[in-house]
Amino acid sequence: MHLLIQDVSKFYGQFQALHDVSLEVGSEEFVCLLGPSGCGKTTLLRIVAGLEPFDSGRLQIGDRDLREIDAQHRGFGIVFQSYSLFPNMTVAENIGYGLKIRKWPRDKVDAKVRELMELVRFPELAERYPHELSGGQQQRVAIARALAVDPGLLLLDEPLSALDARVRAEMRTEIRDVQRRLGIPTIMVTHDQEEALTMADRIVCMQDGRIEQVGTPQDLYARPQTRFVADFVGISNLLDEQTAARLSPDLLAHKPEGTEAQLLALRPEQIGLRPDSTGEATVTQVTYLGNISRVTMEWHDQQLVSEVHSDGRFQPGDPVSFEIQPDAGAWVRA
Repeated sequence: MHLLIQDVSKFYGQFQALHDVSLEVGSEEFVCLLGPSGCGKTTLLRIVAGLEPFDSGRLQIGDRDLREIDAQHRGFGIVFQSYSLFPNMTVAENIGYGLKIRKWPRDKVDAKVRELMELVRFPELAERYPHELSGGQQQRVAIARALAVDPGLLLLDEPLSALDARVRAEMRTEIRDVQRRLGIPTIMVTHDQEEALTMADRIVCMQDGRIEQVGTPQDLYARPQTRFVADFVGISNLLDEQTAARLSPDLLAHKPEGTEAQLLALRPEQIGLRPDSTGEATVTQVTYLGNISRVTMEWHDQQLVSEVHSDGRFQPGDPVSFEIQPDAGAWVRA
């Protein structure tokens, strides 16, 4: 079973929130909708969930036309940023709620709840209430509740944004592990590029209600197609053709012919630095990031950013030279 989104558009009055969006999600695929606030990613997720109507296009899962099926009958699991747990119910009651309203026998509900609590790794918390749980534990309950009904599709709307950095990193791994084990097709909305890069099989990068690029995390990082993707997914040095030629004439050799590509996007790690008293570039800033440091330098009125091992070799004011491989970077549309 797979999800098909074809030429879906959405208007709010005169404002067009989605412009002919098309996407397919495979039967066991984890897809991240990535982009800044207001780009349309949550609107698209809500349309798939059945929480928002759409104005034109086609939406189906398998051979079912979702336009004809209301939200509660689509059989999807949804996890929101706010968890939305019932405060007057225990963890076990929250997880089993969807099964209870579907009139499952009590013994089967109990068995399913135990299975899911083992799956999300907190079987000892069954009798606690949401206010007695940490943010990470509450999110695990919300995920277990969404999985209880054996959803045909799991929809996650910025599920980790309310968590602190350490718990967020742990939950990324746990969500991805559960999704792989169960083989449930999943769409997750996020504005966090690191989440998308570490969790997704494919990333859908969106801007202004349009899809900019779809591809694997490696595709979007190493082979961005547009300036927006190069800038939003990671950090890029964006150079026009003239500047790239001054930097290294060899960089022009892999510029694709007959395309709209106008800028070279160089990732910071593709610029190798070395101290050099006769170097043409000058370090202006060094940002310590643990095992690496981000070095900003000025070169012929052009700012460049490199990332190097944090060994203390570079300080503001130091003259430096740099080396760039001839096939480095990706040519992108401006």
